[in-house]
Amino acid sequence: MLVLLLAVFSLPLHAQCGVENTAFNAGEQVSYELYFNWGIIAKKVGTASFSINSTTYNGKSGYRMELLANTNKTADSIFKMRDTLTSIVSLRLEPLYYRKGAEESDRYTVEEAHYSYSGGVASVKQSRYKRDSGTIYSEKTDSRCIFDMVSIMGWARSLATTNLRPGQRFDFPLATGKQVEEGTLIYQGTKNLEAKDGHTYRTLIYSYITHRDGKESEIIKFYVSDDPCHLPLRLDLSLKFGTARVYFKSVTGNRYPLSSLVK
Repeated sequence: MLVLLLAVFSLPLHAQCGVENTAFNAGEQVSYELYFNWGIIAKKVGTASFSINSTTYNGKSGYRMELLANTNKTADSIFKMRDTLTSIVSLRLEPLYYRKGAEESDRYTVEEAHYSYSGGVASVKQSRYKRDSGTIYSEKTDSRCIFDMVSIMGWARSLATTNLRPGQRFDFPLATGKQVEEGTLIYQGTKNLEAKDGHTYRTLIYSYITHRDGKESEIIKFYVSDDPCHLPLRLDLSLKFGTARVYFKSVTGNRYPLSSLVK
């Protein structure tokens, strides 16, 4: 839910999807504040964090990226959220493994995805467990690189953005645990944004669109720093009862200074 934080800056995404990591180092830690918005009323309801650390998976060195999101006790009566999203990627940012454990309101789910690559084709084996209906399994191959909600973040942060045009659209496949869905990212332009750390930053604006029943729906609008870090600074998420907003609060271990700082 809190994620698709960065998405695809350059497509098509062929299965040979490794890129040089130019945006972050292991040890990066980012903290956020979570707000719910009902009309003109905005209330802080919890916190979120994002971390990147070194790891080894199946004998291969890589990065472990983890997103945590938790509502506080006051908000739990309205919409309880206890989400942990974990993605392991290679040093060249290729997806290797994904897991999402989510307790949202009265629903509890666990999603997993295992990736492999052969002959220029990406494969993913997925499972989704729901407390009230058990586990379903699926497999999918694609000539493009398949991502999940977290691995797309690290991969996209290292891609160039200098030639983007407002209104430019990009399509990509996304593993959801249940299936692989088509999504669209639309670049919306730039904006100076005030963060919860009291500073203002230059940001790049994107909208993530889903395609269901012949209709396009904006699920997330997000703002990333207009500098080599491409750090997510704010997310606006559409909910059934209003909007959730995730605000950047602080970062440590960042590879570069946030040169998008205006004041």
